Amino acid sequence: MKIFDYIRPASVTEAVAATAQTGAVYLAAGTNLLDLMKVGVARPDRLVDVTHLPGLDRIERLPDGGFRIGAMVRNATLAYDTGFAEAFPMVSEALLSGASAQLRNAATVGGNLLQRTRCAYFYDVESACNKRVPGSGCDALQGENSGHAVLGWSPSCIATHPSDFCVPLAALDAIVEVEGRDGRRDILLDALHRLPGEHPERDTVLEPSDLIVAVRLPAAAAAFASHSRYLKLRERTSYAFAVVSAAAALHLGAGRIAQVRLALGSVAAKPWRCREAEALLVGAEPTPEAFKRAAEIALAEAKPSGHNAHKIELARRILVRALNEAAAGTPAQIAALPASPFSTMPGALAHA
Repeated sequence: MKIFDYIRPASVTEAVAATAQTGAVYLAAGTNLLDLMKVGVARPDRLVDVTHLPGLDRIERLPDGGFRIGAMVRNATLAYDTGFAEAFPMVSEALLSGASAQLRNAATVGGNLLQRTRCAYFYDVESACNKRVPGSGCDALQGENSGHAVLGWSPSCIATHPSDFCVPLAALDAIVEVEGRDGRRDILLDALHRLPGEHPERDTVLEPSDLIVAVRLPAAAAAFASHSRYLKLRERTSYAFAVVSAAAALHLGAGRIAQVRLALGSVAAKPWRCREAEALLVGAEPTPEAFKRAAEIALAEAKPSGHNAHKIELARRILVRALNEAAAGTPAQIAALPASPFSTMPGALAHA
């Protein structure tokens, strides 16, 4: 392993200053970063440990009914927070469907947003990967790519973003608080991650030294609590990254859809917000036929990046199923296999 400096700052301001030099990165739980360092993909010169910074481990209910979640809150802690789970059940379901219980106990909210792709060619330092070494090429294009992107990809990169947590956050217009060299600013989560274009080495719009300090969910997002679901199709239900996933949230009134929020996961280099499909559903009756039309619109621009045409149909189906289950109502409790389309939901619906 490459030799590096280790620094533990006492404040957010000190942390930002400590990353001024080239090659410095932030260290939280390290559930992704340390793996990348072990295989030689990440080779930082300095690790800036933010795990002990004051105030970043709080879950706060805001006066307007929204929530503010500190970047160092553990995934499991947030998923099991009763007030948060009641306000944003599909976010809790997404968190509980990610990784294993041990990793959820360690992984952090901020780190989850910034995890790198799990593309095998990105992890293999002997393979050509524009995301790892700009200009080197993309071996995934002609390789094993059945799990790669079907939306927003480019000839430079066909990798997907691996997060479950980010998918419902994108659907619910979550806001990311960032501290940088010029102070604090807000970024809409849907605008945080970048599509590859010609520069796939840049995963996000963050600048050097930018530190995520919190995520906010607006009060308006809680209006979807009674009709929202996150579904995730994966090769191993106990713990695996999604083949495709979908977040669907509805606000129903007088038998019609008053508002809707939709996002897909594992289909692109970022969580994929389905705004055209949302617009189609506003004012419509919540019927399977309407949901199928919306799914067609959501995947209208999808195209295979390799041996993955099946993902387009899977994404359509998982979105339709998520919409049907959201229309039926949020369950009273999360199933034993969270977000799995094969789970049988226990108990009565909470808001039937």
